[in-house]
Amino acid sequence: MDPFKTPGAFSWCELSTSDPKAAAAFYGEVFGWKISEMGAEMGGYRVVAIGGSPDGQGAVGGITAFPPGAPPMPPHWGSYVTVAQVEPVLARCAELGGKTLVPAMDIPGVGRMAVMQDPQGAVLSIIAYAMPA
Repeated sequence: MDPFKTPGAFSWCELSTSDPKAAAAFYGEVFGWKISEMGAEMGGYRVVAIGGSPDGQGAVGGITAFPPGAPPMPPHWGSYVTVAQVEPVLARCAELGGKTLVPAMDIPGVGRMAVMQDPQGAVLSIIAYAMPA
């Protein structure tokens, strides 16, 4: 099973933190992860890779800074679930009593994502990957 192509599969984990550089150093040492910074044009986003090079081979997650203006919160890990299309999943979430926290948006070269919340308050990100032809 390829989690990037299988709707319903957990496919990405992401750490949001106030100090991505320190977090990358810590987790790199603890787990032996290869971590690469994507550069200023990607907001300093860091890609976490296992066993491969951090060029996308073996990539399993990311580390990012809190967005500017975000309310105070502790650093936290979030998960992404692969979907075929984002909008129908957000509509079904709303029908079942959940809500959209971050509307659908495109991530250039990656796909389309959103953040939803279930009726009990749990938060989960969803993503439809843009697979190369």
